[in-house]
Amino acid sequence: MAEAYIIDAVRTPRAIGKTGKGAYSGMHPQHLAAAVLAALKERNAIKTEEVDDIIWGTSAQTGLQGGDIGRMAALDAGFDVKASGVTLDRFCGSGITATNLAAAQIMSGMEDLVIAGGTEMMSHVTDYGMKLREAKVNAASGLGTGNARLQAKHPQTNQGVAADAIAAMEGISRQELDAFGVESQRRAAVALAEGRFAKSTVPVIDDEGAVILDREQYPRPDTSLEGLSQIKPAFAAFYDIPSSPGGATFKQLINQKYPDLDFEAVHHVGTSSGVVDGAAAILLASKDYAEKQGWKPRARIVATANVGDDPTLMLNGPVPAARKVLAKAGLTTADIDVFEVNEAFAVVVEKFIRDLDLDRSKVNPNGGAIALGHPIGATGAVLIGTALDELERSNGRYGLITMCAAGGMAPAIIIERL
Repeated sequence: MAEAYIIDAVRTPRAIGKTGKGAYSGMHPQHLAAAVLAALKERNAIKTEEVDDIIWGTSAQTGLQGGDIGRMAALDAGFDVKASGVTLDRFCGSGITATNLAAAQIMSGMEDLVIAGGTEMMSHVTDYGMKLREAKVNAASGLGTGNARLQAKHPQTNQGVAADAIAAMEGISRQELDAFGVESQRRAAVALAEGRFAKSTVPVIDDEGAVILDREQYPRPDTSLEGLSQIKPAFAAFYDIPSSPGGATFKQLINQKYPDLDFEAVHHVGTSSGVVDGAAAILLASKDYAEKQGWKPRARIVATANVGDDPTLMLNGPVPAARKVLAKAGLTTADIDVFEVNEAFAVVVEKFIRDLDLDRSKVNPNGGAIALGHPIGATGAVLIGTALDELERSNGRYGLITMCAAGGMAPAIIIERL
């Protein structure tokens, strides 16, 4: 099997994902995606007419985020028209999946030069778009008997409610989750102060050349345990709300499958991923193509994997995904120098660390989505670049990246620094 190499990885700073508050809220999503594609092109002198494909992740493909952003952003970035593009949706796992598919195309020998990545602009996801997306995620909007039938087989609740349920199942207290949230902010603050993201973060510039954003907009470095302890749980309001007209409440959907589970709201804004806008892109090439261009690869793809897990709890896929990709690579957790696990909610990563008995210093060493935000379709590509940057900084060898995705899924990838 041919090797697939990572040549470069770039990402935008993440902006607050609220209209009128976020730096990108006046932009079109394809323009934001074009920013990282243009940066890759310029940094690596890419012959864009030779790009075999652009595989892009965007979860909420409604409104301005519809219409195959992968292709349209490439055109916007000045790529040759020969560079095709496709956009996919594996919910939060879209960015990792885009990268995995790009690597597979190269490793199979079918293609030589592929760009993977993703974009999500939560500030541009309208109320209608959010409701439509929730309907797809939860199958709970009353759009027909098919959804009711699926809910009877596999009840799917609000993700925050699922996070609270998992915390109760695992015996993880609110205080422990709050401590995780504070540590995410602390690590991110150190990383930003030391410029650990500088190599891969590119500024977003408007058509007149003015800088729209050149720094992370979401982090709250002054977060404290005392402050978090005063925040009301965010998802209690969903517990007794009907998931569809006349249907079960979001809490009842959990108890439909786990009737004896008693749980309470514990997650809040300080222990949940931030709502942000962002984009990221990864340049992958075959060995022969990289050598012809004189590129020095930064990493190689070792193994990739996907798993499905319980769609009711929804967030527990990362552990089996990690085990599966480690087995494929012939590695153990002891071989991994950096783990990047998306902080969708604090309980996701806390459970991951406990189940796999990991050294906490190796997991999200530079903070995660609680501090920096989670631009849904882009996050996987962001995390791959973050892991690569950290491997280079710390002289590590292997990085494992994984994340939960709605519907009870998780993609995973292992990279080796070169």
